[in-house]
Amino acid sequence: MKLHVPIRLRWSDLDAYGHVNNAVMLRLLEEARIQAFWATDEPDGTVSAGGASTAVLDGRPGAATLTLIARQEIEYLAPVPYLRQPIDIRLWVGTLGGASLEVCYEVWGPAGDLPAVLYAKASSTIVLVDSETSRPRRITEVEREAWTPYLDEPIAFTRRPSR
Repeated sequence: MKLHVPIRLRWSDLDAYGHVNNAVMLRLLEEARIQAFWATDEPDGTVSAGGASTAVLDGRPGAATLTLIARQEIEYLAPVPYLRQPIDIRLWVGTLGGASLEVCYEVWGPAGDLPAVLYAKASSTIVLVDSETSRPRRITEVEREAWTPYLDEPIAFTRRPSR
């Protein structure tokens, strides 16, 4: 199963060529990842999943867990033009390890647009780190339960250079 996270583009996301800048793509993926996995503050100061069953990480300052990016890879398939409707970033977990997970992404044109256009594929390896010890910490049962329904095959990059 994949999560669908709509992300709006800003006019300033475009570069001189009239399409979304490659560095901005990392920010767009980050926004989708935060919406999918990080709990939100409620007015009473409590933390809520905000309706997403996957939003179980506390991303507030002073949280007990830090999430560090260990690796990111993006394969650009087509330039993303300025779109007035939000792009549809689809996320899932490609690998669920002991202290890390691989978040996979597909960046599609706005939901419902035909023909559907796949602009990019990407993955991020995230390591969960205890903020007090600065050491990796194990994925908890609550996190594993929340993310397991979204476990699917990792991204198969098609344009990976030969080694």
